[in-house]
Amino acid sequence: MSQNTRYSGYTNITFDTPAPHVLRLTLNKPDTLNSLDALGHRELAEVWKEIDTDPDVSAVILCGAGRGFSAGGDFDMIQEMMDHHDARARIWREARDLVYNIIDCSKPIVSAIHGPAVGAGLVAALLSDISIAANNAKIVDGHTRLGVAAGDHAAIIWPLLCGMAKAKYYLMLCEPLTGQKAEEIGLISLAVDESEVQDKALEVAKKLAAGAPSAIRWTKYALNNWLRQAGPIFDTSLALEMLGFAGPEVKEGLLSLQERRKPVFSQSSVI
Repeated sequence: MSQNTRYSGYTNITFDTPAPHVLRLTLNKPDTLNSLDALGHRELAEVWKEIDTDPDVSAVILCGAGRGFSAGGDFDMIQEMMDHHDARARIWREARDLVYNIIDCSKPIVSAIHGPAVGAGLVAALLSDISIAANNAKIVDGHTRLGVAAGDHAAIIWPLLCGMAKAKYYLMLCEPLTGQKAEEIGLISLAVDESEVQDKALEVAKKLAAGAPSAIRWTKYALNNWLRQAGPIFDTSLALEMLGFAGPEVKEGLLSLQERRKPVFSQSSVI
């Protein structure tokens, strides 16, 4: 295993090379379940462009340090989006770039998911080409619980992976899924015991790195045209999510999360 100095400027993500031509990205704020602040959100959005042009990388692993994969955006970033138009505009662009940069990254990406997987971390996990989760991982898209539309990545890929009926059920109700359940409905590629997640992700990444690079990358490119075709659907969902951050429901959603209680949403604001 070796360190990769090309990516030394990142603060929320650490990088190493566990096998030849395999780059491993670790979301590395374990004290906060790898939550993403404003800088971390930007780093996660932009890193894929650099990986795409890195001649030493043939496959990528994405994982999280400590007890979980990622708790998503932190409360400070959410509050900033609620308070400032400029922050919403900035996060809109980064959230858009996160999705499209992963889709357009030519290198195959393997996600290794354990513990909670939420928010922008979940975006990267589910948009990865091969997603491997612990059987007991907790996957949840928490947007409507927060009081905003399910933007991020949900509309572009959940219906394609698990079907419209399941997508609506889990996205509208914010029902959590275990890794085992996510595999059953087709949301992820594979579920294994938690102790096997990292080894399985490395095994898969090594196979990808040893494969025919053009054939694998061109296969990814062609398959991802399904996602590019759904771009207008994603753009709409993301715009509606950002609109929600300027509305009243997210204030109650955030407050209820901070107070660790169920939200009580007013029906008078329904449009």
